[in-house]
Amino acid sequence: MLIEPKEIIQQLDSLYGPIEWSRRREPVPELIVTILSQHTSDLNAERSYDALMDTFGSLESVTDANVDDIAVAIRHGGLAQQKAPRIKQVLNIIREKRGRLELDFLEELALEDAKAWLMSLPGVGKKTTGVVLCFSFGMPAMAVDTHVHRVAKRLGLIESRTTADQAHDVLEEMLDPWQVYSFHVYLITHGRRICKAIRPLCDICPLVDRCLTGREHLQTYRSSSTG
Repeated sequence: MLIEPKEIIQQLDSLYGPIEWSRRREPVPELIVTILSQHTSDLNAERSYDALMDTFGSLESVTDANVDDIAVAIRHGGLAQQKAPRIKQVLNIIREKRGRLELDFLEELALEDAKAWLMSLPGVGKKTTGVVLCFSFGMPAMAVDTHVHRVAKRLGLIESRTTADQAHDVLEEMLDPWQVYSFHVYLITHGRRICKAIRPLCDICPLVDRCLTGREHLQTYRSSSTG
């Protein structure tokens, strides 16, 4: 490993400022927004959720709604025909198991038990589980999206062949529980602003001296500039 997670957090804290956890949404809305974000942007997911609320008024009403009507409401987020029945099914399972649409009990469970409960829901994998537990409860569950996955690979934290699904456990194990939330947020922010998928801004990255990918990128750029 070229750089330790603790050093990454320290460097990106200096660049982006300190991060403090606060609940982003209640757990059930967070779960639905995250399902909507699958295979689309966060912005599209937010718009789809807003459209869902504008159409039905509440998630309780969505639970009882016709699948086709749900699909129409979320159509701008992509894959509406797949997501609509999944959302309805997930909401119905929660209501059947808990008596109402709530997930607050997860906070009382051990982390692995909370993960297992969420991942028993249809279409809910490690990323969705990590987002809900981390952002709604402050639990040290790692969520790996495309930005976290890309930055972690470039920094050598995970091997190039490590999938995003595998990366959840690998990254979570190398972090102290209190580091998980800030590490997740910093890597997403860094992936969006500097360590971009195309044309990463390695020349202004504070991690470049400890990043093999970044040094190779700069060397290639300098060679082409002088050539």
